[in-house]
Amino acid sequence: MRIAMFTNNYKPYIGGVPISIEHLAEALREQGHLVYVFAPSYEGQQEEPYVIRYPSFPFAVAGAPVPNILTKVFEQKVRELQIEVIHVHHPALVGNVALRLRRKLGIPVVFTYHTRYEEYLYYIRGLKSIERHVGGIEWYLKQFCTQCDMLFAPTPGMRRYLLERSIIGTPVEVLPTGIPAESFRRDAGEEEAIRQTYKKGADYLFCTVSRLAKEKNLDFQLEALYCLKQILAKQGKTFRHLIIGEGPDRKHLEQEIALRGLEENVLLLGNVENEEIKNYHGAADAFLFTSKSETQGIVILEAMAAGKPVIAVDASGVCDVVVTGENGILTSENALVFAVRTAELMENEPLRRQMEQTAAATAASYCEEKIAEQAAAYYASVCIAARGHVAQQVHGMLYS
Repeated sequence: MRIAMFTNNYKPYIGGVPISIEHLAEALREQGHLVYVFAPSYEGQQEEPYVIRYPSFPFAVAGAPVPNILTKVFEQKVRELQIEVIHVHHPALVGNVALRLRRKLGIPVVFTYHTRYEEYLYYIRGLKSIERHVGGIEWYLKQFCTQCDMLFAPTPGMRRYLLERSIIGTPVEVLPTGIPAESFRRDAGEEEAIRQTYKKGADYLFCTVSRLAKEKNLDFQLEALYCLKQILAKQGKTFRHLIIGEGPDRKHLEQEIALRGLEENVLLLGNVENEEIKNYHGAADAFLFTSKSETQGIVILEAMAAGKPVIAVDASGVCDVVVTGENGILTSENALVFAVRTAELMENEPLRRQMEQTAAATAASYCEEKIAEQAAAYYASVCIAARGHVAQQVHGMLYS
């Protein structure tokens, strides 16, 4: 098949959506499909085959340049490449382009609901009451989704969330982000080198991969780590925690780390190359995650692929993956509870080893080869339905 993926952000921008797109596109290509990613232009971007760059405006929102959807590149390339289906990854901007091409060219459009958009309203300057605008966001998403040919929810929980919004006439299927085979290949030497570099005599090493932004709930994580420090101190033990990622809240988090006296415990490492992150997962004793705005939490599965249990706040997306007592622990959003459960798991090495095995098995069920096969089958079904719709229209014109 000839597939176009439309996105508002992509490499070198670091985020869950670009990673998801890259994984799915590569897996589909390995299965013989032609997949083209339509992505905005950035400074420092690398030219890649099958990535079509369109212009961006010279300013950014939430750290990402704003795409210029007025360009003619979309339609020109879609026609030239004889695209059969458009998989759009954002409902605004490129989402509007995708629906326009659907109406004009009859190409079916599928949409992955990657993001809880109401969690990002605070990025829009001038909004005096965020709560007032949640209804508007929900209305827009409903209108957008009802015009698509199929919706993809990353987890069963998000599928239920979408169905509860009364999106009528559009099928909703579960299509998670797949985990590439490379994520399962452990490098014991690199893992040990990371432990030697960062552990520095501490008893435990933890890791988080997250954008440094408000919606990731990292203030709560620091509060929980402060509690954990007090708990472990009573046992004569210490920890080090690595936070991988960048974002607009970096300076704020640095201040919070200092305010809580966690400078020796928490390290903000900035961005790390995607192919290297697995080694940081492997070097850690557990993966900590406190975001409540996820639709799937791909970083959780990447940590599990490295055989690491996950300690996370019980929230949408996350609760579909983490099973308490099996591959990790879900806790309430209570800093002391989070800290206590983390300390308990560290003390119980047999349980931790058992969780490591189950975590790896959980990740294996999300291997990208299986996910790509599912995606291709869904693409084929909407294409068949679209051809049937066109045939009905032609028949009606001929015999009306």
